[in-house]
Amino acid sequence: MNPAARAFWLSSPGHGELRDVTLPEPGADEVLVRALYSGVSRGTETLVFRGGVPESQHDVMRAPFQEGDFPAPVKYGYLSVGVVERGPGELIGRTVFCLHPHQSRYVVPVSAVTVVPDRVPAARAVLAGTVETAVNALWDAAPQIGDRISVVGGGMIGCSVAALLARFPGIRLQLVDADPARAETAKALGVDFATPDEAAGERDLVLHASATEQGLTRALELLAPEGTVVELSWYGDRRVTLPLGEAFHSRRLTLRASQVGTVSPAARPGRGYAERMTLALDLLADPALDALITGESDFSELPELMPRLTSGEIPALCHRIRYPDPA
Repeated sequence: MNPAARAFWLSSPGHGELRDVTLPEPGADEVLVRALYSGVSRGTETLVFRGGVPESQHDVMRAPFQEGDFPAPVKYGYLSVGVVERGPGELIGRTVFCLHPHQSRYVVPVSAVTVVPDRVPAARAVLAGTVETAVNALWDAAPQIGDRISVVGGGMIGCSVAALLARFPGIRLQLVDADPARAETAKALGVDFATPDEAAGERDLVLHASATEQGLTRALELLAPEGTVVELSWYGDRRVTLPLGEAFHSRRLTLRASQVGTVSPAARPGRGYAERMTLALDLLADPALDALITGESDFSELPELMPRLTSGEIPALCHRIRYPDPA
């Protein structure tokens, strides 16, 4: 008999609960995973928690192992790290990452898990889904040596992008955020920081991740002629107004979208989702990325935690959820 499991469900917008789960017996090509950690992706998950997914995006926004439908009740999430308890012999006892909702144990196909490299702590591996988004964004953006680059928005995605860009040779990089406290995160990542008023202009490339109209407007203002903004934010049910009648045409600016649901066409031919996730986990060997994890709570606290994360009472980049040790 499989051990008992519990999962976090959004019962109605703004309200969550833990529910008991009956697990199936794993098949020949499946694994039983016991969760060690999961991560709350504050941007998307808090939007889901408040019921802000537009009806037109209900199918597009489904997570790989989501149950239920938007707006609620729904089991949602996609940053889970655990240890394989049952499955193929070569995987038993291995730490794996899976795009699974917050749940103490789960059964998924072998193809849905990626082995976490030994040099990457399980507690840091919850960032894999976010770093994967950053990898795809940089494939789309195609930065070049010597570029003047800004990342506008110092949330989880923006900081992940900045952390990867900090490794590029010869670029002049700045993280821009309205919250001066993000300067400490930027320092930990080895990146220059500025508030929007102080931000450097004449940028060749700006990656925008603030999910605000003001941030996107400022991103366009920072561009040099022929410059590009790569938009990483997702606004849910909010409309955004932009000053496209000012210098947008005369400076020949470009605004383009990047979304992790499709592997960037700029990636080398043949690269798929599995290779992108493996790369993201390899990149997490850098301990500087620990700066993106700004809090930790027990799984039992998640129903009370989510409203506080959604309201901003608890400021967070990635908030890590810790699961109990069965011993």
